[in-house]
Amino acid sequence: MITGVGVDIVEIRRIKEAVERNDNFIDKLFSREEIDYLRSRGMRPEYVAGRFAAKEAVAKALGTGFRGFSFRDIVIDRTALGKPIVVLKGKAKVIAQKSGDYKIHLSISHGEDSAIAYAMIENTDYRSEENEDSVRSYDEGDR
Repeated sequence: MITGVGVDIVEIRRIKEAVERNDNFIDKLFSREEIDYLRSRGMRPEYVAGRFAAKEAVAKALGTGFRGFSFRDIVIDRTALGKPIVVLKGKAKVIAQKSGDYKIHLSISHGEDSAIAYAMIENTDYRSEENEDSVRSYDEGDR
């Protein structure tokens, strides 16, 4: 069952300016692993903006925004094939686990001017009797 959806779009120019103006911008928002990845990509603004948008989208999908936890509690990683994945830490993980086991689906993209991310949280141990009854009724032709 889908328990949360979040989307965020960021102007790449604004992220670039924030990085240039604030020496601590990257360190405040990203984990050591994320910073290593961004450095491997030449700290290009579109990659920083994409990761920033991803964290915002996940926070929105959690339904809390960043209340009670920090940007660094949401880590954007990737599989060997480059698919973005989310690792939650600290309070963000506690919030996600309140509904049981979960999986977070994430997509990140960017164009010339903006980066966008879409996050969806799926409860993977959802077994609602109400849901099973409605499916059974539908299957039995009880419309």
